[in-house]
Amino acid sequence: MRWWGWGEADHPPALPAHALGYLRERVGIAPRPRAPVALEQVRLPPSALDHSALTRLREILGPAHVRDSRAERVLHAAGKGYPDLLAMRAGAPPSAPDAVLYPGSRAQVGAVLDACSQLSIALVAFGGGTSVVGGVSSLRGAHRAAVALDTSRLVAPVGLDEASRTVTAGAGTGVRELEHWLAARGFTLGHFPQSYEHVTIGGCAATRSAGQASTGYGRFEALVRGVRASAPAGPIDLAAMPASAAGPSLRELLIGSEGAFATLDELDLRVRPAPEASRYDGLFFGDFASGAAALRELVQSGLAPDVARLSDESETEVSLLLSPPGVRKRIANGYLRLRGYGGGCLAIFGFEGQQREVEYRRALALGLARERGGLALGASPGRAWQRSRFAAPYLRDDLLSQGVMVETLETATPWSNLIELHRRVGGAIAQSLRACGTPGIVMCHVSHLYETGASLYFTFFARQREGEELAQWQAVKAAASEAILTGGGTITHHHAIGRDHAGWLEREIGREGASALRALKRELDPVGIMNPGKLLSE
Repeated sequence: MRWWGWGEADHPPALPAHALGYLRERVGIAPRPRAPVALEQVRLPPSALDHSALTRLREILGPAHVRDSRAERVLHAAGKGYPDLLAMRAGAPPSAPDAVLYPGSRAQVGAVLDACSQLSIALVAFGGGTSVVGGVSSLRGAHRAAVALDTSRLVAPVGLDEASRTVTAGAGTGVRELEHWLAARGFTLGHFPQSYEHVTIGGCAATRSAGQASTGYGRFEALVRGVRASAPAGPIDLAAMPASAAGPSLRELLIGSEGAFATLDELDLRVRPAPEASRYDGLFFGDFASGAAALRELVQSGLAPDVARLSDESETEVSLLLSPPGVRKRIANGYLRLRGYGGGCLAIFGFEGQQREVEYRRALALGLARERGGLALGASPGRAWQRSRFAAPYLRDDLLSQGVMVETLETATPWSNLIELHRRVGGAIAQSLRACGTPGIVMCHVSHLYETGASLYFTFFARQREGEELAQWQAVKAAASEAILTGGGTITHHHAIGRDHAGWLEREIGREGASALRALKRELDPVGIMNPGKLLSE
């Protein structure tokens, strides 16, 4: 993973050349590209770990698995949120771990937690490092030092129970690697977040991740059946039961806890037979409201596709701009046939499963969509979306180099409130960008369907205010968050709380709810070393 951005260093540029002119005209770009500083120019304070602390950690893990080189500390200094990338590209991370630890077993994790509790060292569990809400920043809190606990050696054992359709794997196992391992045995996890190429199963569980096919396969918390975790207070072992009435679910308290209560060491996950066939189609609706109404009817009728995405008018325009020429031509024909609508919205429907099942479900779903005004565009838009489904983070890096602010945020709300919340949040973002003197492009799509409601995923572009990039982001983020909570949405649907949303959580769950979570943290983490400053505001 690039320390200053997303993915691998040799990945080709993701921004089409013709898109640069569009952005220059619509939002403005920097006079010249802004490259990140060299690794050697990143400003890091000396490690705060003294010789005795390092010696104790090395006795537990072995010298090779306690690392404090510049490269290791920088790579683990932050996640991939907008404030993180601003700081990293400028070579000024606000925090960095004093060392990076690589435990190879639960026993070593427990010993590290004991040592850190005794030595007052904050500990941040670090999987793929893909957090976009400041969830893995190495904040010390009240402690004298901070370390990152990298889970990349916690990848074994991997066991498949075909009869129960569960797989057991270490929390550091990559989702992509596990998916490939399962595919060779005829199964799938079915979890494909945009961070799929780098995220770990522990990270997905710790943040209540949702994947692009979660409408069909379920969110990650629905896949987790059993958990082995380590807290400073001791180990936690929760067996993979199909269901239980044994009191409140401790499993549910650990899922989504973001490493603030315990580390997740090993997980039992539900799997399904690998799909025999898949079909992805493009559709076109006259407007966002009619497309959303069709999605609601689909999911409430039991006909929802496994992947169901509906872009609003603004996102459809930008998606067409970034699409391959053949796809643009195909959808442009749809525009011509729908010229009476005065615009339109692109949807992607994806179906996976056995061949006959896919054909049957697809026919019913497309039939209902057509009855509700949807125009079928065929498979080419769906195939184009499949090819680029994990490309957006690379595109963000290219835009940052051009002086363009690009950020995403997401929420969910009941169907009865969806269109109004879309209007309120989009309006709040646009108004805040104008107030900053940087009017931008605000886009949104629906990507996860439930019988009672759906998600809204916003993306916005604007020219960066040079020298005030972080303040610009903070103003827009605050405006959007306020609009979400006052407008009846959740502060986060799947990005998690991290540092960026910690100040908003109590607004959503109430003072008593936040107090209950703090009490649980005190019980499991008496000294408060686990991921300070995340999930719960101090």
